[in-house]
Amino acid sequence: MSFDRAIKIAPSILASDFANFGAECAAVEAQGADWIHVDVMDGHFVPNITFGPDTCKAIRPHIKGVMDVHLMIAPVDPYIDAFASSGADIITAHLEAGPHIHRTLQAIRGAGVKAGLALNPGTGLDSVPHLLDMVDLVCVMTVNPGFGGQKFIHSQIEKVSALREMIGDRPIHIEIDGGVTPVTAPLVAAAGADVLVAGSAVFKGGSLSDPTPYGANIAAIRAAAEAVI
Repeated sequence: MSFDRAIKIAPSILASDFANFGAECAAVEAQGADWIHVDVMDGHFVPNITFGPDTCKAIRPHIKGVMDVHLMIAPVDPYIDAFASSGADIITAHLEAGPHIHRTLQAIRGAGVKAGLALNPGTGLDSVPHLLDMVDLVCVMTVNPGFGGQKFIHSQIEKVSALREMIGDRPIHIEIDGGVTPVTAPLVAAAGADVLVAGSAVFKGGSLSDPTPYGANIAAIRAAAEAVI
């Protein structure tokens, strides 16, 4: 998994057909997706329950590229090895999920996986400088985590800009998760983001029987983002 700052579109399978995750992953990759984003929710840290490491393991053979696993769970540490064994390329944990995020990031990297740090909309960047040497990705939540289809929180754009300056030339991705559309994508791309997670904006209008809208949606988001960089 080499590093570059080119725009990457990461469809969230939370918006796909739950009865056909493997086929949906293959379909969106065939239609131009760069990464596959897997939103893991526990009904405790966030008000929703999705799936666990066994689902990740089941879909891994259907994914040719990067499987980007976003853990919206607390605690995180007891589950790191299971998600690493499931084939995750990146495991992202929330700064807010536990008292020892540095230890969590160490454990993720210790499991042989890239480490991501997620920040909720109400969380500032004060702790981030102390963690930059431990992360490969910082995920800025542009909605409150827990559900797909929410509206983009515009106050986070300033956070992305400050984060981009803070990161400097370090090989760290800035990921945006929440409300990404062709309208909001250029706002965060201009601020310095390079990985755009999109759920409903990718899957809307398409299906496994007619996946071409997935490709059109991905292309529209990518074009809008690339137009400003």
